[in-house]
Formats: sequence, structure tokens, C-alpha cells
Amino acid sequence: MLQIKALQTPEELRQFIEMPWKIYQQDHNWVPPLKKKLLEELNGKNNILLMNGPHQYLMAYQNNKPVARILVGINEKLNREKNKREGYISLFESINDQEVCFPLLEQALEWLSEKGIRKVVGPISPTNGDENRGLLIKGYTGPPVLMNAYNPDYYPELLEQFGFKKYLDFFAYYLDEDLIKDERLKKIVAYAMKRYHFHIDSFDLHCLDREVADLKAIFDQSMPDTWEHLVPPSVEEIKAEINRMKKLIEPEFICIARSKDNEPIGCVWAFPDYNQVLIKLNGQLGMIGLLKFWWYRRKIKGMRLFSQFVVPKYRDKAVNGAIFYHLLLQAKKKKYSYGEASTIGEMNKKSIMTVEKSGGLLYRIYRIYQKDL
Repeated sequence: MLQIKALQTPEELRQFIEMPWKIYQQDHNWVPPLKKKLLEELNGKNNILLMNGPHQYLMAYQNNKPVARILVGINEKLNREKNKREGYISLFESINDQEVCFPLLEQALEWLSEKGIRKVVGPISPTNGDENRGLLIKGYTGPPVLMNAYNPDYYPELLEQFGFKKYLDFFAYYLDEDLIKDERLKKIVAYAMKRYHFHIDSFDLHCLDREVADLKAIFDQSMPDTWEHLVPPSVEEIKAEINRMKKLIEPEFICIARSKDNEPIGCVWAFPDYNQVLIKLNGQLGMIGLLKFWWYRRKIKGMRLFSQFVVPKYRDKAVNGAIFYHLLLQAKKKKYSYGEASTIGEMNKKSIMTVEKSGGLLYRIYRIYQKDL
């Protein structure tokens, strides 16, 4: 007997978080999330997405055992600024059974329809960030890099059989350590920085208000209106994201490019690939987990490069490449052997061109789906 239930109690939310362990128990590439951290995020702590509209957690039970789950909601800020009537799904997991998956999706979409929503997209990040965004459709080779999605290969087929269609693909590029030795790239960067009079600074946690203001200025100028899935974050949202990620931040991996007058003109976020640590912890961070964390943290061999933005005035002046090269030099100091630039939307031609010209290899693709209601 199948039962679909809207979750309300703390115990039910814990069941929601723990459900994927049943899906991935035989999959050695899956990286379990930290249960306590995810619980805080799903309760709304420093969570940009849940700040911006109603949402609901749904779970499917078969013979009283959890077999599928989904987060469904509405980003009212996005709808208001983009003049949409759109909802989202996130954190989708299911056994490979249409008779389980389809009723769960039907109830999620019915909840949206009752609230006047005319279209649903997803899976999106549960925090409206870069983590767990989309379904992996290419590149099931090894564990995902920090905060990237991972799923069984039957998930895309389940959504497509239900009627979802492609909305947008996001790309992940593999970066080899040999890129740091590229003398051609080194010369281009040095020439551009001298000709266009800009420099690159590492993030300063002691001047947080200034750094946040500069990031806000870059985002406001850099995000095209044609990007339907993104709007520039507010100062409060940027601070919430920094607070959410502060335990992972290494200041030298967050770079801000500034003009000779200290005008902010571009930025990139990067983090060590902590998935190499998390895969050892099985979702727990007690005393033993902390000891494992600090031990395996020293053995991290790579990083993930996240968002990359340059203001229009400084595009085509190698600012992207300069920040990119600066991060590679920081990685070399850490003795990292690889990096991943991800996830880059397929419409972001400039960033794709920069990464590919720098030697990045497209090796994973993530897809967000859409369905009209």
C-alpha cells in the first residue's frame, strides 16, 4: 500500500533526510550529506530559497517504509522579479518504480497548481545555490565534486516518462594540474592585467561588509536579464550564503578583481573538494567524525570553482582568465592535482569559452527539467 504524506514533525524531517541511504546503500560513488547541517538548512537556517516563499516536504511510504521524497516550493522573489508563475522541485529521490514516483510527483504538482503556479522546474538546489542542482545525465565516473548532484542513472528517465522536458543543462569541466604550467596563459594574464589596470585580491573576512558590498555590485551588473533562473541576490542573501559556507571558506579561494581605482569588476568562488572527506563520514560529525574530518582534510587533492562573474565594462579583457589563473596558482601551493569548474549554464558562453580555451575538459552534464501545469 502506497501513502503520500506531507511532513510536519521534526522526526518526519529526519526521515526525509535519511531516506537516500536506502537508495545508495550499494553505490560507492555517493557522498552522504552531513545530516545535522542539512537539517539546519531545511529548517530555514541561512537558507536563501526557503526565505523566499512557501514550500512543502513530501514522502512516499510503501508498507510504512520511505521509498521516495521531494521538496516542492515557490520562489516568490524570483517570480516577482521575472514576472513568472513558477514553482520548483528539489531533493528528489525515488526507487525505480513509476507506481511510487508518479503519485509523489502528482501530489507535488497539485500543491503548486492549487497556489496558481503554471510551470514547475527542477530539481534545483535546496538553498538556491550551486549544490545539488539538476540531475546528473552524463559522467557517472567516480564520486561527485563538492556539492554537485549525484543520482542513479534511472532518475532522468523517470522524470521524462512523467512528462518533464529539458529546461537547461549545466556543464562541469575537469582541470588538470598541467594547466598551471601553461606559459602562454601566464603571459596573457600578465599582459591583460598591465594593459587594463586591474588586480586580484583574496577575500578578506575581516572586512566582510566591504567584500559583500563589492560582490553585490558585481552580481547586479553581471547577471543578464535574459537569465530566467537567476536574479541578483540581496546583501542579506549574500551574507546568509557566506554564513552557511563559512566553515568551508578558504579566503585565498574567493577572488575579487578590482580596477586601479578599487572598483569591483569580477569574482570567482572556489572551495577545496571536501567531498573527499565527507565520503568517509557517512553523514555524521560527532567526535570520531571530527577527527576523521581533520585527518582527511589534509589529504584533499582538488578544488571546485563555482560562480564566475565579470561586469560588462571589463569583459573581453581577460579578467575571467586572470582570476582563473590566480586560482590555479593557489591550488598549486596546496599541491592539488585537479580542479573542477562547475556548474556553468549552457547559455553562459563567455565562461564556457574561457574554461575551454584554458584547457578544461567537459566531463559531466547536469540537467534541470520543466513541465507546464
